[in-house]
Amino acid sequence: MRAAIFGAGAMGTVLGAYISKAGGRIDLITRNKAHVQALREGGAKIGGTVEFTVPVTALTPEEMTGRYGIIFLMTKQRQNAAICEFLRDYLEDGGVICTMQNGLPEPSVAAVIGEKRTLGCAVSWGATFVGAGCANLTSDPGKLTFALGGYDPSNPALSGAAELLGKMGKVAIEKNFLGARWAKLSVNSAFSAVSAVTGMTFGEVATHKTAKKIALALLNEAFAVAKSCGVRISQIQGHDIVKIYGCRGGIKKQIALKLLPLAMKNHKNIISGMYYDLKAGKKCDIDFINGVVAHFAKQYGVPVPCNLQALSVVQKIENGGLDISKNNLLLLTAAL
Repeated sequence: MRAAIFGAGAMGTVLGAYISKAGGRIDLITRNKAHVQALREGGAKIGGTVEFTVPVTALTPEEMTGRYGIIFLMTKQRQNAAICEFLRDYLEDGGVICTMQNGLPEPSVAAVIGEKRTLGCAVSWGATFVGAGCANLTSDPGKLTFALGGYDPSNPALSGAAELLGKMGKVAIEKNFLGARWAKLSVNSAFSAVSAVTGMTFGEVATHKTAKKIALALLNEAFAVAKSCGVRISQIQGHDIVKIYGCRGGIKKQIALKLLPLAMKNHKNIISGMYYDLKAGKKCDIDFINGVVAHFAKQYGVPVPCNLQALSVVQKIENGGLDISKNNLLLLTAAL
């Protein structure tokens, strides 16, 4: 099966490097021409919590030829419709797109290529782009997991996707895939949002006296919305996050706050990708994370003041009215 990663930035480069290192064949595709040239000349250089360099096949979208059995989609979500229209011509008959984006991206992909050709994967690890040809893994290399699924749990393409992803980490084909998506969405709505507006790592958010209170509140708002949607949130790496961190106050809240650093132990060095977008003066993907929580909260009448405040703070940063700073914790705290 011919395979590709479309959007080979930090995450895509690390995934492609692992697959290539394990003997898999996969094309790394990105618009970043300098990155493509560096990957061709020196291979993918992966640092951070691991250290290795491996030859990879890299190209720009203009250089794509032929058709693929599977394309892992790892771009930002804002242009999903246009990107999937473009990629449709490069899919084999029966070929699939597996979106590895955050949030709930599957409907936007399925709207273009159909539900039968759409897979999704929730990723439980992080990476940072260093420069042309280089990316850092920011998670514990022994805790690299993938929650894979689709509209049809019997889709034969799931096994092919699992085989490739399994060259990097542990893959679970989820029957309750929507629950797996909401599990990752809940965590991202908490830690990615706070990280993006402050520049803090996930580990710093989990240990900072004020930041962890905000993260826990964001997490519980997402839990409440998922419950109203009739979604049973799946476990993450064997842990029932709703049971551990679901709380309204009192002793259970104090216990949850103390346990938050343990939740981020394997991912403490991650900084939200949204932070890098905001730092570069670009719009970030918060509409597809906290915005999703807010959308369904409105639909089901669930109060989510912290998520709404996070959206407001990010919007102000995007519009130049605020800087990325730990001072933004004060604004987020106002919604507690």
